[in-house]
Amino acid sequence: MLFVVTAPLYRQFDAMWELEWALGEDVSVKKTKYPGVILARTPRSREDAVRALKEYETTAIFKAIPLDFLISCTREDLMETVLTAARAGITAEDSFAVRVKRRGTRLAESSRDLERDIGARIVDEVGATVNLDYPSKTVRVEIFGTKVGVAVLGPDDIVTKEVAE
Repeated sequence: MLFVVTAPLYRQFDAMWELEWALGEDVSVKKTKYPGVILARTPRSREDAVRALKEYETTAIFKAIPLDFLISCTREDLMETVLTAARAGITAEDSFAVRVKRRGTRLAESSRDLERDIGARIVDEVGATVNLDYPSKTVRVEIFGTKVGVAVLGPDDIVTKEVAE
């Protein structure tokens, strides 16, 4: 399981240690070129890793977002990759929202435009309904330059912590 983790700028290294302590020695933690953003890969299942991070009392981790995969791609590849994940994780009975976070990229002019484009394609192909306030599934797209992380998440899959700055 892969996570994108955010931390205060001056506490990135503390967050990296905390990830190792929370997820175990077999976790691979890597700082990105984007300040306050860390990637962590663990052999644990999503449920087990999310539970471990929720139970861990952190002082430096703001948010940990599970990703199903992280790939290099173009905008066209991005759309197909997201649709493949959506077809596997969303049914016509589900409601969903698309959330895009762009960092250092030209894959899209704006996150909002990309969210609308992806959402429209999912409605057309899967038949699910859009619910921006309380979706049963969230399609999360994290863009780091030419690398794109994608996940279809339930309401409790993102770990959010309170960190004193």
